[in-house]
Amino acid sequence: MTQYVAQRVAWLVFALLGVSVITFALGVLAPGDPAEVVLERRLNQPPPREQVEAQRRVMGLDRPITVQYVRWLSHAARGDLGSSWLKGLRVSEALRQRAPRTAVLALCASALSIVIGVPVGVLAATRRNRLADHVCRVGALLGASVPSYFSAYLLILLFAVRLNVVPAFGFGSPGHLVLPAVTLALGPAAVLTRLTRSAVLDVLGEDFVRTARAKGLRQHAVLLRHALRNAAAPLLTVAGLSLGHLLGGSLIVEYVFAWPGMGDLAINAIHDRDYPLIQGFVLFTGAAYVLVNFTIDVAYAWLDPRVRIGGKSWA
Repeated sequence: MTQYVAQRVAWLVFALLGVSVITFALGVLAPGDPAEVVLERRLNQPPPREQVEAQRRVMGLDRPITVQYVRWLSHAARGDLGSSWLKGLRVSEALRQRAPRTAVLALCASALSIVIGVPVGVLAATRRNRLADHVCRVGALLGASVPSYFSAYLLILLFAVRLNVVPAFGFGSPGHLVLPAVTLALGPAAVLTRLTRSAVLDVLGEDFVRTARAKGLRQHAVLLRHALRNAAAPLLTVAGLSLGHLLGGSLIVEYVFAWPGMGDLAINAIHDRDYPLIQGFVLFTGAAYVLVNFTIDVAYAWLDPRVRIGGKSWA
């Protein structure tokens, strides 16, 4: 186990460095001169060339790219992601304020996707090629195919406008969490439904399941003790990756529902061409995704001793 974790930590460091390179490249390859953008917003007019050159020296943009990257990475490692060009606030402080709201939304959506996807997948597997199976498969196909922004507007129209049972926009009460969490959960729930159905069908055909049934175990006991337990590892992997995706991929849904999380912050930063905020969002969500992936890898190895490193099992 120690060897496996050490290898995953090495890959974790490598992946985080890759995320940092991509994040830094966003600012370097972005159109326009950052110094000119900053001065133009301060002066509300095109700045003189001399001021632009002076601002470039102040921002360190006159140095080689490698020096800029090392300097930026050293600051980022200490939690200093710079300041917003438009608002002047510290990027790390803005992310610190918004991250808990996005985390709550992502965790609720992930939990909801598991609550929906796993039971529906089990139902489809136990009713294979029957009406319930067909309904579950069609529902999973729709959930995986419909874009989240389209689902969001349909849910707003039905539950907020027509039925008026939950608020459509804003933040501050548990009711505001319902629609965005459901919208985000539909896609991962569809994936979990299809994966659960396939995994349970594979396990139900194994000899040890037939032996358990021959011993007189009831259907629910066979499903809980044998089928779902042996299908837990791939389900955990997909659920964990879905959580990582939700942490960084909820920006459209947050913007639609006016949920004041990191996604709403990123959308406004993109609109304002505020590259430090964009870089901070990409770096934070990329690092979160990598860390979630690392945690799932370790949990997967703990659940399944057959995980191998270089052809040798650590078990």
